[in-house]
Amino acid sequence: MKPERIQKLMAQAGVGSRRQIESWIREGRITVDGKPAEIGQLITREQHFTLNRKPLRLRQKAPTRVLILNKPEGTICSRNDPEDRKTVFELLPRTKHERWVLVGRLDINTAGLLLVTNNGELANRLMHPSSEIEREYAVRVLGEATPEQLQQLLDGIELEDGPASFLSIGESEGSGSNHWYHVVLKEGRNREVRRLWEAVGLKVSRLIRIRYGMIALPRLLRGQHKDLPEKQVTALMQSVGMRNKPEKKIPEKNRPGKKAGVGQKKRQKKDAHKEASRDDSRDSLYGKHRRSKKTDRQPVRRRTRR
Repeated sequence: MKPERIQKLMAQAGVGSRRQIESWIREGRITVDGKPAEIGQLITREQHFTLNRKPLRLRQKAPTRVLILNKPEGTICSRNDPEDRKTVFELLPRTKHERWVLVGRLDINTAGLLLVTNNGELANRLMHPSSEIEREYAVRVLGEATPEQLQQLLDGIELEDGPASFLSIGESEGSGSNHWYHVVLKEGRNREVRRLWEAVGLKVSRLIRIRYGMIALPRLLRGQHKDLPEKQVTALMQSVGMRNKPEKKIPEKNRPGKKAGVGQKKRQKKDAHKEASRDDSRDSLYGKHRRSKKTDRQPVRRRTRR
């Protein structure tokens, strides 16, 4: 097998995203053949690995899965929490040999669309700033923004970690002190949407992510998830320069040269019996054969007294 960089190969195996793996390597939590791993180190799956001093096996790349999760407010995007708060991983299906990787994060007070995948490489590309994938949010703010404030949000505002702005702002609905807006941006910095509105003097009272790239939030109850169809998974991977090659499994009964098992023989016999019963419908109780017998029957003679 051709050696590949450690963070790439481990991400493909679903160990975690590239960023997670790189941070684990810096912290000395990963070893290769008994020695501390290095970022960019070339490895193969046959080598021996440990993560947090526990053996780690890099399995063959599984078919890519992408889940859509409607994250409820009050849950955190972390596997472990010292405060014992509910995490989004408790809402995801359990897998035996796969590891779920979050595509970006939402803070504890933000709800809505959260993409989850077993392909760490896909997660890394979807989150990387070079992909410039759009994120759309529904925002409820206290008060109504003036045209000057909206223009300021579009032109750009200097935040603590650099300049930021919205690509577009659309008014949605609302009355009184609450107004809804739909905003779009191409970054995923920590609390960026909230900080932008706060910079113009408006407080966000509710925030929901409704779109990530080409994937929009479907009708899902809070806390529910669903698998993204294979066609959409392929399109999502193609949008970041990846190819999806799902393995086509041949059903057991259709494999060439495969002898039929006991259960299959019973099914074949049952199907043959059904087919025969259809062809011989004229011989059934309600078929032509029954009617012909009834018409050919001789009338019963009654005895008469003399």
